[in-house]
Amino acid sequence: MRPLERWRRLGLASLLLGLSACAHRPVTQTPITKTLIPALPAANAPTTVAIPTVVADHAARPPDDYANLWDRLRAGFVLQEVQEPAIDEQLQWFLHNPQFLQRTFYRARLYLYQVVSQLEARGMPTEFALLPVVESAYQPFAYSPSRAAGMWQFIPATGRRFGLKQDWWFDGRRDVLDSTRAALDYFQQLHAQFGDWLLAIAAYNIGEVAIQHAVDENRAAGLPTDFWHLKLPAETRAYVPELLALKRLIADPERYGIDLPPIPDQPYFAVVHVGTQIDLRVAAKLAGTSYHKLVELNPGFNRWATDPDGPHRLLVPADDAAQFAANLKSMPAEDQVHYLIHTVRPRETLTLLARHYGTTPAALIRLNGLHGWRLRAGETLRIPAASGSVERSVELAAARVDREGGGRSREFHGSAIYRVRRGDTLGAIARREHVPLALLARLNHLGRHDRIVAGQRLHVERVASRHRARIFHGRARLYASRHIPKIRHVHPVRRMTYRVRKGDTVYSIARQFQVSMQQLRHWNGLKHRRLIRTGQRLVLYVRPNRQEG
Repeated sequence: MRPLERWRRLGLASLLLGLSACAHRPVTQTPITKTLIPALPAANAPTTVAIPTVVADHAARPPDDYANLWDRLRAGFVLQEVQEPAIDEQLQWFLHNPQFLQRTFYRARLYLYQVVSQLEARGMPTEFALLPVVESAYQPFAYSPSRAAGMWQFIPATGRRFGLKQDWWFDGRRDVLDSTRAALDYFQQLHAQFGDWLLAIAAYNIGEVAIQHAVDENRAAGLPTDFWHLKLPAETRAYVPELLALKRLIADPERYGIDLPPIPDQPYFAVVHVGTQIDLRVAAKLAGTSYHKLVELNPGFNRWATDPDGPHRLLVPADDAAQFAANLKSMPAEDQVHYLIHTVRPRETLTLLARHYGTTPAALIRLNGLHGWRLRAGETLRIPAASGSVERSVELAAARVDREGGGRSREFHGSAIYRVRRGDTLGAIARREHVPLALLARLNHLGRHDRIVAGQRLHVERVASRHRARIFHGRARLYASRHIPKIRHVHPVRRMTYRVRKGDTVYSIARQFQVSMQQLRHWNGLKHRRLIRTGQRLVLYVRPNRQEG
């Protein structure tokens, strides 16, 4: 398998987020020419500020004073240099794809100081700071078909094994601090098991059971048990050489005609403890930075705000940390998240309201000081609400959580999804599905007389199929008894416009938004063989959590 094959197969969502650099690597023998990678913006300088809520979450600086972070990284290299054709092959790919290095190191400038600091604090080889280049090209929102997430590419089970929180609000596999801590914990555990760093790296790729089996086989056959003599899958045989090729290139860039972009030996961010939930757009304004930058530094949050259960901290550009902490202190906690006021109607439940407003029952209970799950008609609830649009990468993360059931209540068992047919109206569907028209419209964020189109999906979920409604004179009435169909809101269908990008196809767009190609063609009057063009606007009817998903 070619180098970077494992993350080249990352899903379409990750490709849309900038992982297009993972193309097939052709190995050619062309002369090496001097390649200049443009200098990166200088990292922000201060590491601590005079506000007590700002902390430096890094190890103490080593006594040596390095000219830049690359020098500091090289000083910690300890893996033995070996001459293997597999390493040469990987090195050739990097030399012939400087644009990949440019994009990757541009992303890495945000996180590299923190990773190197943590490695030094543990006395580990600093070569491990290059492993996210192999795993994800330092893309914290990277996501693979095997459900591995983050720049260290943890699958859910391994993430939980190393204490990475994963719920509706937060995924520690993508969090910069938590995922780095977990990855280094894992490497140290693997090194303790195998006593060899290369075997530990291989085990991180394929699993310790597979490596132990290969070692046992060689030992039984009287063969060497080092990495280079083990019988392993092609992906793992390329994985370790790829890291060693990167180490060789970083160790002596002049020899290979590469000018590495200068990254200052300074922390890019500071850690600010916020104490409670905060809307990320509100936080960005307090810090005087962009919402996009704050999302880059805090990719673990699945939603528009931090997790109400923590972690109650944000990574903020170091130059902005003092301003953020000072402004945060002067802001009342209730202003850190925007709220809506909802008056409870009969038969509404916390689960229904949480799904309707994009939050969780636990958050509503905590926010409103409720003592249980029971609601009374007429009481008012404060509902947290997003203060603006959500970054596309966050929408993708939220869509995956929703699709996989993360954080969902188990109170409801069955679901009814109605696909609109030609000639249908909301009223006709309400009568056929035994649902009040007003409720059907409200649950799908539609007006009673809104137009619906063939192929559109309306969502109604029930507690159990035995529940039923009675119809009187064409009007549905729900009775407060155990036979009432309890209907909860899932996600409404929303009309959106998508501008076709270069390389898009009907298939790729349909897959991206989880609709069928037939639906996409029907909504836009596209003939079966008709091509779409860059810049063309297409209409889609999708659930909000499927936008860009």
